[in-house]
Amino acid sequence: MRLSRHHAALAAAYLGTFLASLDISIVNVALPTMQSALRTDIAGLQWVVNAYAVCLSAFMLSAGPLADRYGHKRAWVSGVVLFTCGSLLCGIAPDLAVLLTGRAIQGVSAALLISGAMPILTHAFPDPRQRAHAIGGWSAFSALALILGPLLGGVLLQWLGWQSIFLVNIPLCLVAVAAGLWGIPERKFPDHAALDTTGQLLGILSLGALAWGMIEAGKYGFSGRLPLMILAVAAVGFILFALVEKRTPRPLLPLALLREPAFVCVNLASFILGFSYYSCLFFFSIFLQQIQGWAPAEAGLRMLPLFAVTGLVSLLFGRISARLPMRGLMVAGYGIAGLSMVAMALLHAQSAYWLVGTLFALLGAGAGLAVPGIGMLVMGMAPTEQAGSVSAMMNALRQAGMTIGIALLGTLMSGQAIRTLTASLNGSGIDDAAQIAHQAVTRHLTSPAVTDFSARYTTAMESGFHLAMLCAGAACFVAMALLFRLQPVTECRASISRDSA
Repeated sequence: MRLSRHHAALAAAYLGTFLASLDISIVNVALPTMQSALRTDIAGLQWVVNAYAVCLSAFMLSAGPLADRYGHKRAWVSGVVLFTCGSLLCGIAPDLAVLLTGRAIQGVSAALLISGAMPILTHAFPDPRQRAHAIGGWSAFSALALILGPLLGGVLLQWLGWQSIFLVNIPLCLVAVAAGLWGIPERKFPDHAALDTTGQLLGILSLGALAWGMIEAGKYGFSGRLPLMILAVAAVGFILFALVEKRTPRPLLPLALLREPAFVCVNLASFILGFSYYSCLFFFSIFLQQIQGWAPAEAGLRMLPLFAVTGLVSLLFGRISARLPMRGLMVAGYGIAGLSMVAMALLHAQSAYWLVGTLFALLGAGAGLAVPGIGMLVMGMAPTEQAGSVSAMMNALRQAGMTIGIALLGTLMSGQAIRTLTASLNGSGIDDAAQIAHQAVTRHLTSPAVTDFSARYTTAMESGFHLAMLCAGAACFVAMALLFRLQPVTECRASISRDSA
C-alpha cells in the first residue's frame, strides 16, 4: 500500500471518529430551538440526546465482531453510509418521531465508526512508532470535535437553522466514504470472528438497558421504580449473556483474552477513563453555569483549555511515546488527571478563572496521555484476527463507564447538595427544609421567601461538586495503581498468543 493510501486511511478513520464525536456535542446548543420548532416537551427533547447515546452504547460491543467477520472496510464504509442516512433524516425531520429515528440510526452507525477506527489504524500502521502518531492524532480529532461542536452549532443555528447541524455532516460523510473506499484495505477473518447471534442480541439488550437505566436514574434517582426496572432487565441480560458466552464455540467476547490479567487491567482502565474523565465533562458544565453563574456559551469557551490541551498532547503522543515507556506514560496520565480532579474539590463560586483554567489544562494533559495510550496498549495485545472485537470491547467499556459515571457521580453530587442545603435551612429554623432542598437541587426551584437562598444553594452545589470530583479522582488513582503493576506490552501479547493457541 503506497503512502498516499496510508494517508487516505488515516483521514477516513479521523473523519469517522470526528463525525461521531461531533454529533455528541453539536446538538446541545440547538435543543431550545428544536423544542420550539417541533413543539415538544422537555422529556421529548432529552431523547434527542438520549436516543443517540443509548443506541451507541447498545451496539458498540456487536460492531467489532461484525467487522472481523464481514470485513473492516465494509463495516466501516457501511457505518458512514448509515450515518449519512441518519443525518439526512434528522435534517428533514418534520416532527419529533422522525428526528428520534434519525438520531437512533446515527447512534448505531457511530458504534461502527468508533469501534472500527482502531483496527484500521492498527493494520495501516504496523510499526509501533507510526501507530502511536496515528492514534494520537485520532485522539486529537476527538477532542477537536468536542471543541468545535458548540461553536459550529451556534454559527449554523444562527444563519441556517437547526436542521443544518445535521445536514453539515453529509459533505463530510461523502469525503470520508471516498477516502475509505480508496485507502482502507479490506481485512476479514470469518474463520476466527464471533458467530454468536444470541450473544449479540443479549449484548445489545443489556448495554442498551444499562444506558437507558442510568439515564433514568439521573432523573429519578436509583430508588425510582422505572430506573430500577430497567436496570433489573440489564442485570438479567448480562447474566444470560455470560452464560451464553461460556457455551458458545466462537463467543462475542474473546474469552482467551479475558483470562489474561494484563488485558483485564487495561480494559478496566478504559472503563475508569469513561467513568472519570468523560463523565466529568457533564459536571464541569454544571460547575461553570450553576455555581459560577456563566451563560452556556461562556461556559463552553471556558472549557477550551481542557479540550485544547487534550488535543495538543494527543498530537505529541507519538513523539513522547518514542522516548518514554508506555506504562510510565499511562501512569503519569492517570496520575495527572487524578490530581487535577482532586484539586478541583478546592474550587468554589469565586475561584479565579486562571486557577480553573489551569486545572482544566492539567486534566487535558493527563487525558492526552491516557486516551491514546489506552488505545495503544489494548490494540497492542490484540491478535490480528480479533482486532475489531477487542476495539469494540474497549470502547463499550469506556461508553459504559461514562454512562455509569454521570448517573452515579450525579446521584452522589445531588445527594450531598441536598444534605448540605437541608442542614443550612434547618439551622435557620425553616419549615419543610428537606422538601425545599430537594426541589431546589433536582428541579431548580428557588424559594424567594428564604433569606440568601441563592448563596445557600450555591454553597450546597459546591459541596456536591467537591464530592463528585474526589470520587472521580480516586477512580483515576485506582487505574494508575493497576497500570503501575502492568507488565510490558510485548510480554502481554506473547502471553495472550500462547493462551489463544
